[in-house]
Amino acid sequence: MDMIMMEVEMMEKEKEKEAIKKYQMSVLQLACVTGFIAGVLGTLFAFFVHYFNFTEMSPKVILIPFTGKWTDGWLGFVVTAILNGLISIVVALLYYMALRKQKSLIWGAVYGILIFIIIFLVLYPMIPGVEWLFRYNLNTIVTEICFFLLYGLFIGYSISYEYEEQLMWSKVEKSNETEKV
Repeated sequence: MDMIMMEVEMMEKEKEKEAIKKYQMSVLQLACVTGFIAGVLGTLFAFFVHYFNFTEMSPKVILIPFTGKWTDGWLGFVVTAILNGLISIVVALLYYMALRKQKSLIWGAVYGILIFIIIFLVLYPMIPGVEWLFRYNLNTIVTEICFFLLYGLFIGYSISYEYEEQLMWSKVEKSNETEKV
């Protein structure tokens, strides 16, 4: 009787493991989701700080290549959020490839500042609507630095945390498997 109970218990545990693996996302998938969420939340935050004049830069700077009245309405808002979300997926994947194994919050912050430097000091001539950094007022510069710092922290910490979490669970599974043998 005890033997049957143990077998039933083991079968239930196996089914539970299969269900977890079936619904669990890989770190790469989570990096994509994190990137998209960071882009959308960042856009909402950017609209907020632009509305209250903390920054001269509108998040709709991404829509400059497009024309039409739609860019000023709710559709422009939605398209801006989606485009920033898609761009942020690429940013998150770059972090995933380069820095996912780093455990410190500092790496996310440094990544955010690096993105800020690349946009405002290197790529600004290629991005319509973005000027050289020091043509903006101090309020805009400080706000943008803080924004990119938080953006990098969000992406970096989320990806690194999930990477470490999945590493830990894979080690736990391996130790459980060796105990059974």
